[in-house]
Amino acid sequence: MIKLSQPQIPESAIERVGEILRSGMLVHGEEGIKFEQELAEYLGVKHALVVSNGTAALHVALLALGIGPGDAVIVPDFTFTATANIVEMTGAKAIIVDVEPDSYNLDPTQLEAAIANWQGPETLKAIMPVLEFGNPKNLKVYRDLAKANGLFLVEDAACALGAKDDDIMVGSAAEFGCFSFHPRKTLTTGEGGAITTNDTALYEKAALIRNHGMVRTDTGIEFKCVGLNYRLTNFQSAIGRSILPSLNDWIAVRHTLAAHYTQQLEALVSDGLLRLPTIQPGHSVQTYMVVLASSIERANVITALRAKGIESNLGAQSMSALGLFAHPHNSTEFNPNGNELYRQGLALPMHEHMTLADVDQVIAVLTEVLKS
Repeated sequence: MIKLSQPQIPESAIERVGEILRSGMLVHGEEGIKFEQELAEYLGVKHALVVSNGTAALHVALLALGIGPGDAVIVPDFTFTATANIVEMTGAKAIIVDVEPDSYNLDPTQLEAAIANWQGPETLKAIMPVLEFGNPKNLKVYRDLAKANGLFLVEDAACALGAKDDDIMVGSAAEFGCFSFHPRKTLTTGEGGAITTNDTALYEKAALIRNHGMVRTDTGIEFKCVGLNYRLTNFQSAIGRSILPSLNDWIAVRHTLAAHYTQQLEALVSDGLLRLPTIQPGHSVQTYMVVLASSIERANVITALRAKGIESNLGAQSMSALGLFAHPHNSTEFNPNGNELYRQGLALPMHEHMTLADVDQVIAVLTEVLKS
């Protein structure tokens, strides 16, 4: 079976995890602090906080910005549901805006219109674009639109560690950047995530929220605010630290695989059977997702590929199609691109263990299935 994704954990990480488990120092500690420092250096930001997962990262970011009941946050239609879920969990409203059909990212033209035409009743506070599958496209545009309209920007960069939009590193353009270290991600700690910021005051708020609002002093523990427990363990941080030095090389491998996919799939594009993603320089290529023609039943394709040893899946969900986020604009009528990607998107195998021969095998089987 050629897997859709395959976590890569170096032996050095496994050995270090064993040492930490034997030491008994399991919760956030020295490894976590060093991981935060190394992440901040890698991303070129002042501060990084490691947390228990990517959803926790988004939650802490929104809480640190004071977003809650009576507020609204713009999110893209095509994403994993955590993006919109966490807005609603703060008591704010998730306002859905459609995405581009080729980058899969929030459409800047529709985003600008949504901001300009906003009439409430909630107060529009923030934009939370998703850099879908590691695509950094439009990051600088989102930053400029947020600044021009007095809005916070929170990067949902769950899939995008290591990506950059020209000279702007993902995680450095907004009030907060939020990352996931889930096993589907290029850098994984099992579960886990991180928050980045260049604002020291916001960093201090986020650090308090992450850890019960607690501060340790020479005389004991003080509680400065109401908080949560979103810490990452010491042994998970050790895994992340072991992978980070290899991340750029692994992303380069993914670019090579993606370029081969794109070249070899052109015949199926010419036959009108699918559409390809835009893989621009700076993309971290966490996922390679094609879009099947509307006449093709994706579920049948997934089943047929699996029977022939190829794992595949949908790419992400359409927030408007889920029907969970009540607001007049949050309708499938206004989000045709996100709905098409949800219905017809097909994620193909993509990970560092793959070879070009593996890609050729995936394409050969996909061609057979689509033409049968």
